[in-house]
Amino acid sequence: MLTTDDGLDTQASVRRANLRRALQLVFRSPGTQTRAGIARATGLTAATASSLVAELIESRLIVEGEQAASTGGKRATTLSIDASHHLVLVLVIQPLHAQIALVALDGTEVDTRRVDYTVETRDRTLDAAVTEVAAEFGKRLLAAGVQLPGTTDGRAVLESVQLKWQNVPLAERFERILGTPVLLVNDVDAEAIGEAGREASPSGYRLFIHLGGGVGAAVTLDGELAPGPRDRAGEIGHVQVVFGDAARPCRCGQRGCLESAAALGPMLGDEFSDAMDASEIRALVAGAAEEHLDEGARALARAIKLISALLDPTEVVIGGPATELGPRFLDRVRRETEYPARGTAQVPVRYADPRVSLSAGAAQAALTSALGVRWSPEQLRAASTPRP
Repeated sequence: MLTTDDGLDTQASVRRANLRRALQLVFRSPGTQTRAGIARATGLTAATASSLVAELIESRLIVEGEQAASTGGKRATTLSIDASHHLVLVLVIQPLHAQIALVALDGTEVDTRRVDYTVETRDRTLDAAVTEVAAEFGKRLLAAGVQLPGTTDGRAVLESVQLKWQNVPLAERFERILGTPVLLVNDVDAEAIGEAGREASPSGYRLFIHLGGGVGAAVTLDGELAPGPRDRAGEIGHVQVVFGDAARPCRCGQRGCLESAAALGPMLGDEFSDAMDASEIRALVAGAAEEHLDEGARALARAIKLISALLDPTEVVIGGPATELGPRFLDRVRRETEYPARGTAQVPVRYADPRVSLSAGAAQAALTSALGVRWSPEQLRAASTPRP
């Protein structure tokens, strides 16, 4: 399989890099790409391009399709993604349930399922669910992406307040069961990756802010996640943005944190839970106190203005359950981010695209880790577990 760790610039690493380039070209234009097209796009010889294609076909990553339209000579054979074999497993872990999806290489789902558990039974239930997937799909598994709330270095859960996990080597645990590489992805990072993937050629910085039971953020640059060196980038929930008498106590022990005003609990009431579905959240929104929504919008806008002044993002995207707050809340945030200071520019603020699924980012991260390629926006939207 294609590894993304090329190591030294050897002949083998050059070969792997060229395989990834060829594979990405097929992912970008399935059904129309040809061997000659790969040769032209990469600058490689026709013989080398044909050799790369042969290896990708043998690895069951691409397949031959119909003949291309004639350009005056012998008609070339088109190449497509092989969706008949390899699968990417996506496991979205939440405090009281997990959603599982098996995604083919063309982005279509092969299987979806949900498992429910309690705090006490979570570990046993997850292990049993992963074991069941391994038994059923076995050698077809290419990689797994595990999305969860909390900080992670891709291998261990460094800290998750929601899951009450700290320094849990979860990737290694699941790899022993699955026999395939496992990548852990923070849930907000995964949302940001999925949102960036909605564009074919994303450019510049994009700030993604998740509002739910907590507040988190992620930054992408040209569509790629921009993490920090200590895996803590985006932990903005406990930055103080409200002061004086208006500062509310926060669960962290401080007062005036962004989370104490802009998380959905403070805005919608103690009844809110991340486990709620969209209709339940909308019902809370209908009965929410206007002053609490206003306070949340002001606090969020302060954070957006500070971060935007530093990054100059192309846009700010609000995701998570907050997308159910509706247009009025979004308008409040937009108004609060307006300020006529010299040398500044108004940053567009919008809600996350509802067509980008809950599991799309983790699926993309796992695919890129395994093969070094990206889905097109259409394929990424197909790699979907419906939002609860």
